[in-house]
Amino acid sequence: MAIDGPLKVNVQLLRGVEPAIGPGKALVLDAIERTGSISAAGRDLKMSYRRIWLLVDSLNQAWIEPVVETRVGGGTTGGAQLTPFGEKMLASYRAIEARMVAAAAGPDFDWLIDAIKPEG
Repeated sequence: MAIDGPLKVNVQLLRGVEPAIGPGKALVLDAIERTGSISAAGRDLKMSYRRIWLLVDSLNQAWIEPVVETRVGGGTTGGAQLTPFGEKMLASYRAIEARMVAAAAGPDFDWLIDAIKPEG
């Protein structure tokens, strides 16, 4: 939920120098929640399975509880889903993101947008 246009407001929480959660990882969690699968989420986001798996692993390592749980088996028995902790973490991130976007909106942000040199 970034402000669209020539400038964007993004929220990123770091664990040391590595992002624990940011816009990209939040999109991964949204896709897993929507598709019920890491591989389907990768296809949805046009990411390789390896890339999305590394992001999920990074998320699970960054927090005090797992964010995504997987079930082996494929078909109706396999897949992935957000844990209750992961759901709360994503909802909290989205709430902070919404407040940051709302706080950024206004004359200062509008001035910065007007001051951006057009691309090309």
